[in-house]
Amino acid sequence: MEITGARPDDVQERRNSTATKIIIGREEIERFGDSTLGDVLKRLPVVTIQGRPGRGGAIRLRGLGNGYTQILLDGERVPLGFSLDSLSPDQIERIEILRAPTAETGARAIAGSINIITREGYNKRINELRLVAGFENGAVQPSAVWTRNIVAGDWIVNYSITAFATNRDDSGTTTTVDNRLDDGIVTLAQTDDGRVRDHRHGLHATGRLQWRGERGVEQVTLTPVLVYATGHTHREGRLVQTVGAIPAPYGTSDTESEGSYSLARLNAQWTHRFEGGGKVETRGGVGQWLLPTHSFRTERTDGVQSRTLEDTSRSRDTSVTTSSKLTQTLFEEHSLVAGVEGESNRRADRRTTLQDGQPLLTDFGDNLVASALRYAAYAQDEWSVTPNWAAHAGLRWEAIARRGSAEKGQPEATNQSHVLSPLLHAVWKPDPKGRDQVRFSLTRSYRSPTLSSLIARPSINTRYPVPGPNTPTQPDRAGNPELKPELANGIDIAIERYLPGSGLLSANVFRRNITNYMRSLTALENVSYASSSRYVARVQNVGDAMTEGVELEAKFRVSDLWSEAPRIDVRANASFFRSRVKGVPGPDNRLDGQPDYTANLGLDHRFRGLPLTLGGNLNWTPGYLTRISDVQTATIGRKLIADVYGLWTFSPTLALRATASNLSPSDYLYGSTVAGPDLQGVPVRETSRTNSPTYVNAQLRLELKL
Repeated sequence: MEITGARPDDVQERRNSTATKIIIGREEIERFGDSTLGDVLKRLPVVTIQGRPGRGGAIRLRGLGNGYTQILLDGERVPLGFSLDSLSPDQIERIEILRAPTAETGARAIAGSINIITREGYNKRINELRLVAGFENGAVQPSAVWTRNIVAGDWIVNYSITAFATNRDDSGTTTTVDNRLDDGIVTLAQTDDGRVRDHRHGLHATGRLQWRGERGVEQVTLTPVLVYATGHTHREGRLVQTVGAIPAPYGTSDTESEGSYSLARLNAQWTHRFEGGGKVETRGGVGQWLLPTHSFRTERTDGVQSRTLEDTSRSRDTSVTTSSKLTQTLFEEHSLVAGVEGESNRRADRRTTLQDGQPLLTDFGDNLVASALRYAAYAQDEWSVTPNWAAHAGLRWEAIARRGSAEKGQPEATNQSHVLSPLLHAVWKPDPKGRDQVRFSLTRSYRSPTLSSLIARPSINTRYPVPGPNTPTQPDRAGNPELKPELANGIDIAIERYLPGSGLLSANVFRRNITNYMRSLTALENVSYASSSRYVARVQNVGDAMTEGVELEAKFRVSDLWSEAPRIDVRANASFFRSRVKGVPGPDNRLDGQPDYTANLGLDHRFRGLPLTLGGNLNWTPGYLTRISDVQTATIGRKLIADVYGLWTFSPTLALRATASNLSPSDYLYGSTVAGPDLQGVPVRETSRTNSPTYVNAQLRLELKL
């Protein structure tokens, strides 16, 4: 007798989940043949990607990143410094988006969580090779991906290896203008035109070694992750000043930068299943990433060398994690989960900054260390209350203790916090056999300061060197060991209707009330490393804030609703946001980086009688202004990204995929304004705007099943 089964499809699994969960499977991940995970995520509901198109960037849920969005890799928080763009989409099995936190996944998720599941072990042999040739602005971007799955008795081995090389133009032009506050007269006008060429190559590998004992009672899984990338950047800058009482600090500059990033991590999991239906899972992991960089900048005035700046740094982050979780089913209605977690992180920064061969920042030392110890305990219960109601309740306690280096002669900075988070989710089905359901979530979540924010050593602005002053939009940057974590009480309500086939319609509303909101503020400070006061940007707690929004989603095949219609798959989502920082005067006193709305529209058509599939997607995020304080604002320009693809399947083992991304390239714009004294002490409003070109990215991808 042979018994076979299949995991529910993505929509069915989403429907069965008590906590709100959006699931994206392999079909949608590989649809466009994207080269980076960020390009996949940008089309998903409630997700936005910061930065110019085609360059990756911070991943945000509901427009909120920088600690608001929790990123998980196989259910574990990603190590500090790890970029999801270092993973190829071919290494990903599925993506889970959780709008609200649960006790099991963690409460450091004010905006929500994104869980990236790497390729899992299968009960069949897989041997796939994908060769990619990308083209951007006249340069070739080659890559190759090899995925293999081997089944041998009780052992399943799965691995994926990606090799890549990039050659990109990252040029941009920054314009700086000072207007006097009293009469608006321009007192400074500068243009910094930077021609930048960036070359990178690397190798990424993920794997899964799984042993299953007799009848699946015992299971051991090892999951290694290896990442290595190295690069070199050359920048030629020209600073032109047309207005200004004080001459420009230099005329031209040349900067050579090189660096590498390497990460090695090994996670292990042991699972034991009990006869009564329960199981215990014990996990452990150890990892380290290393980031050595070196840059040398030469500045010239009227063709004569006026200054050199050399910066050498080496950052190392080591993490150890451990956890144990017990799952037990009771009375066929309750699924109980309880667990404990522990995590230790240690970051060591070695940095030397030389100006004209002489060391700077000697008061801070060259070796700085920050460490964090986190431990947590949680319990949750998911149960079917009635055929119409299902509930999910949990309680999580989490504590973090941090230590960080300070200036010489100052005591070590410490920061401790603990949060108790009650979490409640519920699903109501008016008809247990119907297609409609309503979700409710009441949660408490938080955002903790990063390790880097504890390191007091500043980063000196390169345009205006010490010991002299700098300008408001060209500040130094420094940490703040006195930061407190943000706390957020939230509510989510969603209405869902599941359509024939795998379609759905969804509307979700949410609100978060935040205390101890953190943001970067620029202020004039008396500093130990310069003879004059300098502008310094550092993160501070600024008070209370709130954010709320409406999220809409539709996904269906037209022929499932109208039998005579063409076989077109439709994917559409739109999110509308509103936020306010209470201590900052309006308008536009929104949370950092949150647009007013974002929208996606995608269509796919599989031709009958032809092995051809065509599709496209339109992604839109409007420009917006953020008022940081009564004297400081930030602006982000609009982004309109159009992508198309075509897939020709020659045979079950051979296919060719062609993709064109960012079909209508436009310049990416961002900037800021700060009011304060200029280099002469005159009160001005200084405005800085950066204009960066973007390009069409085309790819040809040959997919082979060996």
